[in-house]
Parts: sequence; structure tokens; C-alpha cells
Amino acid sequence: MNKLKKPLIILTGPTAVGKTELSIQLAKAVNGEIISADSMQIYKEMNIGSAKIQPEEMKGVPHYLVDEIEPEEEFNVVRFQTMAKNAMKMIYQKGKIPVIVGGTGFYIQALLYDIDFADTTEDFDYRRELEQLAQEKGNEFLHEMLRKVDPKAAQEIHENNRKRVIRALEYYRDTGKQISKHNEQQRQNESPYQFAYFVLNRDRRELYRRIDQRVDQMMKQGLLEEVKRLKERGCTSNMVSMKGLGYKELLDYLNGMNSLEEAVRIIKRDTRHFAKRQLTWFKREKEVDWIELDGKTEQQVLEEIQMICKEKGIL
Repeated sequence: MNKLKKPLIILTGPTAVGKTELSIQLAKAVNGEIISADSMQIYKEMNIGSAKIQPEEMKGVPHYLVDEIEPEEEFNVVRFQTMAKNAMKMIYQKGKIPVIVGGTGFYIQALLYDIDFADTTEDFDYRRELEQLAQEKGNEFLHEMLRKVDPKAAQEIHENNRKRVIRALEYYRDTGKQISKHNEQQRQNESPYQFAYFVLNRDRRELYRRIDQRVDQMMKQGLLEEVKRLKERGCTSNMVSMKGLGYKELLDYLNGMNSLEEAVRIIKRDTRHFAKRQLTWFKREKEVDWIELDGKTEQQVLEEIQMICKEKGIL
């Protein structure tokens, strides 16, 4: 093991693959503490739609970046990177290993390779202008604007991910450079950590079945009531938090834009599409170990992960 580099374990994979329970067992086995790399679990009052781990499920394993900010606040990759680094510092001071768990690949990449966002300025006027354009002409219009200046970024960022499309346009306007080239250069960075990067995977049909089952379960648990409370609190579709899967579709239903049945159908469809995009992202990442879950017990998976961690000099 490179003694100058601190150890780091990443456990990721598409939504509903089964990260949460395994992450607890892994953290216990390696003397680790968990940092969430999830763009939604950071928000308070948004428990059901984010499939947020509950305190009783943590089994004594400390979790960071869960339930830390209000739904009205904006959360982005820069803020994630800062908060995650602070959490890692605390975990290392205890002599433990940080275990990064979550499905937001861009957040993981930013932390793992210490991507520099220093030259990214925030142009609030231009951002508001783009938000207005998206409201009036739709996400496709904004995505087409991006395709004209940065085709590679347009290929990598889904048109419905308005936040990242706007960030890419903002970056191009402020620096005159393509964000895809900037990210590519940053990806060439050597990680400052001695790491193991695990992507959990399942048979695609089984994954999609689990997604549909999870959405049905969320509805039974009271996701609609959760969204109603957020709406009554004053949360609107313009907020970053309310753009999360499950929240935006049910907010549309509450605003009379579609039926409840249609909203649930769209949540399932869009979550399946999201899982597919997550897998595409992880396939592009370097130095990744894919862990196939089908036909294996949790103990077998845990042993496989620990063996790889030992081979990489982390344990």
C-alpha cells in the first residue's frame, strides 16, 4: 500500500440495486464510516422518495451527508465535494476508513480525483436567463444550445438534467472552454487516495423489476403525502430538491398536470432510464471493479469485496 495515500472505498451502482444494506455490512467489516454520495438523501423532510436510510437501519454506523440541508437549499457537486472532504477528515482522524456510498457518479468522480472547480464562477443572471428559457421553450431547447457549443457534453448529459446542462452552458460562457474538455483533463488526474471503486450490478430485467417494486413500495409508504407536505411548505418545481425522481412527477400531479396513475407510470419509466444512464456513466470510469450480485449471498459479495480491498492494499 502507498503509505502516503489514505484509504478510500467506494460502493456504488444503479438505483435500487441494493447498495444500502450491503454498505452497512461493509462498513462494519472494514472499520469504516459512510459518506452518502447521493444528490437527494442530503435533504431533510425528503425521506421516502430519496429511499433515505433511517437511523434504525444504520446499525450504529455513522453516516455523513444524510439529512443535513433544507429542501429550499441548493446542493451541487462543489458543495458535495467540500462537505465530503470535511467528513473524510473527521473519519481519518478516528483512524477509520471512509466508505462512499451512492449513485451520483459525477459526485464520486469529483471527490475521487479531487476535480478542481476553482475556475467555475457563478453567473446568476445568466443562470436565471437559462432557467427562464427552459420554462418557456423546454429542456430540449437548452440541450440543443449546449449541443451547438459542446457536443460531447450534450451527449453525456441528459436533456432532463437541467441543472447540469445549465452548468455546462454557464461554464462555456464564463471561460470560453468546453466543460467536457475540462472534465476530461480532470479525469486524467491521479487520485490522491489508495482506493477501491466497486460498482454493484444485477441482471437488467431484475434491476427493472426491483425499481418498479420500489416505486410501488414508496407510494404505499406515503410518498404522495410527503410531496404534499413539501408543496404546502412552499417547495416548487424550480427548486433543485424538487427536481428529484418521484418528487417532480407527483408535484405535476398535485398541480393538475396529469393523473396519479400516469405520474406513477412516469416515475417508474424515468427511474429505469436513470438506472441505465448510471450504468453508462460507471462503464466509462477507470479502475472500477464490477460486482455482479445475481446468484450470490450477501456474505459472498462481502468476501469478494474484502478480498479485492486486500489485493489493493486497503485492508
